[in-house]
Parts: sequence; structure tokens; C-alpha cells
Amino acid sequence: MKTDVRSTILQLSKERGVDTSVIINAIKESLQVASAKYFSNDEKINVSFQPEKGKLRVYTIKQICKKPKNLASEISLEEAKKIDTSATIGNYIEIALPSETLGRIAAQAAKQVIYQKVRDAEQEKIYGLFAPRLGEIVTGVLRRFEPNNNMIVEVNKIDVLFPNREKLWNEDFRRGDRIKAVIIQVLKEYKGPQVIVSRTDLNFLVKLLELEIPEIANGNIEIKDIIRQAGERAKVAVLTKEKDIDPIGACIGVKGNRILAISKELQGEKIDIIEWSEKPITYAKAALSPAKVEKVFILNKKEKIMQAIVSKDQLSLAIGKKGINVRLASRLVGWKIEIKQENDHRY
Repeated sequence: MKTDVRSTILQLSKERGVDTSVIINAIKESLQVASAKYFSNDEKINVSFQPEKGKLRVYTIKQICKKPKNLASEISLEEAKKIDTSATIGNYIEIALPSETLGRIAAQAAKQVIYQKVRDAEQEKIYGLFAPRLGEIVTGVLRRFEPNNNMIVEVNKIDVLFPNREKLWNEDFRRGDRIKAVIIQVLKEYKGPQVIVSRTDLNFLVKLLELEIPEIANGNIEIKDIIRQAGERAKVAVLTKEKDIDPIGACIGVKGNRILAISKELQGEKIDIIEWSEKPITYAKAALSPAKVEKVFILNKKEKIMQAIVSKDQLSLAIGKKGINVRLASRLVGWKIEIKQENDHRY
């Protein structure tokens, strides 16, 4: 049977970004499965497919016998002569699917099995492209909204899932917007987008810091601890072994340009850069930034409870809006920090 499938295969390969050999093998496999309905005795089915010549054949080979015992590999002389009048006992005969039947089967196979095979190949390709990039920042264009307000972002012509829960609370996106986010998941087999991105994930802030601050990217400044309430506030503890580098100043930048650029990307999220210390009291004092802390005491070493003493004008800063500053500082240091106003403490 001659059929002009080469152009179709090339078009499908180009549209889906899948190698032509994958599509050709899919067609062969699907034809073998579909043709089993015609060859009903468990015959060995052969597929000869030469798309460059437009040739397609599906056939089985049987030996001609007086009394066939194995119908999968043998055929009677009487049946063989219906196919080839010169057939003789002991010889082999090729039994091909009639063109009409082959055409119908090929069309069905193309619609069903081939689609699935191509999809599987696409998924493998996506996984291969994005799995090594887990944790990286990507930029894409918002293409559409799902019924549950999840967003589909196109990154390098591939649909990526940006769940509604992974956007900042004060963000409002529209179709066509460019979105920067970090890859948090790459699924191998999944119905729908396989790559999931986030703007609330802690690693998004880490990668933004690396992008904006060369000293972090090259390892001269190390991020020792980081904590974040996405869209509200973050605290980043840094350390350097280089004597000529001011870790806090380098991260903030001239006139705050570096940290302000990151804050702008995060819709105004406040980012406190502090110097890490192995001494809990020193670390806690720094962690309560931007508040100026007078003193810090350890109240209960076993239960890890501290008390920070601040002046009246620093009290609201130390606590923060809805307690966010002291809560994040406590999580960063790993100690519960109680805030007390000066002249109103126990020690």
C-alpha cells in the first residue's frame, strides 16, 4: 500500500518537537497491535514502513502444509492457492493485509496509539529538559487561567503550571504578563503540565539573591540561614570569610539598590540582611533587625527561651506588624524570643 505519510510525520515532529524515529516506531507498534484483530491466530506480524518512499506493508509469513497444526505459522495448500496459485507444499507464503483493511487500521492507529506514544515522548523530553533545572529561576508568559485560578505559563514553548497558592498574596496577573518563578517540581509521568513553579518558595528568594548579588553567587558571601513569610518579610543571615568584604553592605548595595531590586520583584516584601553568629545572644540581637535591641537574656536554656529588651520607641519595630518580626527572628535563631520594653523586664 502506498500512502503519503512522510509529510504528516515531519509536520508532527516539528509541531511536537519529537524525533521522527519516535513517531515511526509508534506507528509500527500501533499497527502490530491493531492488525492482531485481522490475524486472529496469534501470528507473528511484520511491519514494513518506508515513509521516505511512501510504502507501508503489514504481513505475516506461513509455511504451506497438507494439514496445518499450528495456525499461527502454517497454512493449508487450499488456502494458500487463494493467495498465490503457484503455491506448493513445503514453501512459505507471505500473507499481507488487504489495502482497504490496512488503510482503515492505519487511520485508527494514527488517532489513538500514535497520539499516546507521541505524548509519552513529549513527557520524556520535558522531563529531560527540566529535571536538571530543578531549583532554577525561569521566566515565561502567562497564557491562560485554569478553573481553579491556577495559571499556565509558557516557558520555552512548554506549558508550566503556576498554582494560585504559589503566587504572592498581593499579586494580580493578567494574560500576557511575564512571570519569573523558581522550578519546585518536575514530574515524570503526569496528566497535564509536568513542571511546577513558585514565587512563594524559600528557594525563589535564595536564587534572586544569587542573581542580584555577585558575592553570593561566587561564594564569597554565604547564606547561613534564611526564613521568609512570602510577600511580607524575610530575614537572611549571611557570613563571609573574606576580610575585605562587608557582607551586609555588599548584599544591600549602594543606596540599597541590590536589596531594593529584589524587594521590588517580590512586590515590596521587606528583606532584612543580618550577620550570622554562632553565639545565640548575638544572633538573636541581630535577628530582630530593624529594631535596635538594648540587651538579650537567656531565660531558659533547656527550653531555648530568650528575652530581648528594647526601648519604648523600638517596641513596635521589634514585634512587627501582627508579630511578624519577632516570629521570624525566633524561627531564624531557633529560640523563642520574648520582647519586653525597657524597665518592664525580668532578669
